[in-house]
Amino acid sequence: MSIVTKHRLEDMLAATPSRMVVMLYDEAIGALRTSVMAIASGDIECRCNCVTAVLEIVGHLYLCLDEKQGGDVARNLGSIYGHIISRLPMVNLYNDAEVAEEAIGLLEMLRDSWIELDARIADGTADLSVDPAVIAAVNEAQRAEARNG
Repeated sequence: MSIVTKHRLEDMLAATPSRMVVMLYDEAIGALRTSVMAIASGDIECRCNCVTAVLEIVGHLYLCLDEKQGGDVARNLGSIYGHIISRLPMVNLYNDAEVAEEAIGLLEMLRDSWIELDARIADGTADLSVDPAVIAAVNEAQRAEARNG
């Protein structure tokens, strides 16, 4: 299974960094949704390939974090990515669609923040003196606070 399924390689190569992160989230979410369908249909090979693709994508995102520049935000994103990476093997070990759905929920929240950031960059309203990862993570933290209390 190719990790690059939804987006053409040319589009990915021409994308801004924030758009590339959105594309990676889209790919991971799509693969997780396919893994849920594979669980329902009993397709072990497809489920395994999808989970492996998601682990590669989230692992890449994790390895690209810069704690020196991103500080607490990068550490928090690292915690979320680490949580996803630690839980995904359960999808394969126990044929557990709930773990995949949990990861989809987390990745969708993060993707939405990056979509907002990408739009702000495109229309010129983003403060580019700050790392885009920091902006997206702060937006996500604000949304989480609003949901929790």
